[in-house]
Amino acid sequence: MTDRLERQLAFLLEVDKLKQIFRQTYLLDETRKENDAEHSWHFAMFAIILAEYAPEPVDMLKVLKMALVHDLVEIDAGDTFLYDEAGQADKAEREAKAAARIFALLPKGQGGALRALWEEFEAKETPEAKFAGAMDRIQPFLHNCHTCGRAWQEHGIAADRVLQSNSHIAIGAPVLWDRVRELVDQMVAEGYISEK
Repeated sequence: MTDRLERQLAFLLEVDKLKQIFRQTYLLDETRKENDAEHSWHFAMFAIILAEYAPEPVDMLKVLKMALVHDLVEIDAGDTFLYDEAGQADKAEREAKAAARIFALLPKGQGGALRALWEEFEAKETPEAKFAGAMDRIQPFLHNCHTCGRAWQEHGIAADRVLQSNSHIAIGAPVLWDRVRELVDQMVAEGYISEK
């Protein structure tokens, strides 16, 4: 076996650990919280189905690659809950360190390309990264709405924080942002979350 293939296989076995990183988002049946691998798959499906809502043309293959690699760093860094201010403080540092280790498992050209894709996703400057970022946010948002705000209630998250923390959706998929705001208003009206 060549060194290149050995490294590729080692990387593929390492990223299986993504299945062990659990998030704060509940499955729709509320039996448990989803893991990062499930989230990445669902994010990719959101991107495919909702591609027409990207405000500018995007390279969908690139968006799908972002969906698959965007959370790999959480194998080392752990999942940081969107609303965890303390966890957000050192998130970038923890994830950069994780990226250096995880993407270095691959042969240099491949690892560098995936790391660049991850960095592009994190920067949210290209059309693909903006749209991917919106899909990354709308997936758990909808899970929260369809579980009557369960994770938001558990962490005391009010509507104003939900809107503030998910505002990137307005940039990456403006039409969907209108729906997000409607759903937040509905959650407040039904008493699942407070306004502030």
